[in-house]
Amino acid sequence: MSGTYSGEVTDASTERNGPTGSDRLYFRQLLAGRDFATDDQVAQQMVNFVYLVGDRETGEAVIIDPAYGVDDLLGILAADDMRCVGALATHFHPDHVGGEMMGWKIEGITRLIEAAQVPVHIQADEAPWVERSTGVGVGDLVLHSGGDVVEVGGVPITLVHTPGHTPGSQCFLVDGKLIAGDTLFLDGCGRTDFPGSDPAAMHESLMTRLARVPDDTVLYPGHFYSPEPSATMGHTRAHNYVFRLKTAEQWMTMFGG
Repeated sequence: MSGTYSGEVTDASTERNGPTGSDRLYFRQLLAGRDFATDDQVAQQMVNFVYLVGDRETGEAVIIDPAYGVDDLLGILAADDMRCVGALATHFHPDHVGGEMMGWKIEGITRLIEAAQVPVHIQADEAPWVERSTGVGVGDLVLHSGGDVVEVGGVPITLVHTPGHTPGSQCFLVDGKLIAGDTLFLDGCGRTDFPGSDPAAMHESLMTRLARVPDDTVLYPGHFYSPEPSATMGHTRAHNYVFRLKTAEQWMTMFGG
């Protein structure tokens, strides 16, 4: 994979904000197959990003889209003197929450619940899909609506419902960062031809729901599909081809199937 991403585990909040202003925020962007689950060939091919978000003062953290090496992720938290208190899922696909994909078994939230006994926060529309994909019971899931806020210690994470790639896809806003899963990449967006996908809903999510996100917010995608691992929303809107389709008719011509 080309690009400038070094493969090292980094603290993006320190890089962007410096030593003041976000000292309380713990934030790490990890590349599956390189920063953890290093022997997993599926992880190496799928180039998923997993995110750790927490409160340095309380030592509490959540894992966003915990898949592949769950014990590795818990070990990274422990090495940083953080403990996992929950997980947030952007959507139900196995490369984000675990399950079977193309004959391959991917570790995910089932292992996390076994290891850490923590709740998994999902968008309510995604519940039946997550249950079928992972085998996790509804009692282990916390169902949310768009606009809900999950507090991790003293750090608020705002949930933004962005259907399209899946019915309950959601993004997370925290401290000037948008963790977008497969809703939006730096180049392109999530596919709209999978079961549960809806190209019209994706258009509305990108052009209306995410239109409220300021240009200086930094986009962190669900996959490393671009030369850079992150970019501002302003840069993304200026350079990502999906934003050049100005009308719903143009969008449906390209993505409507």
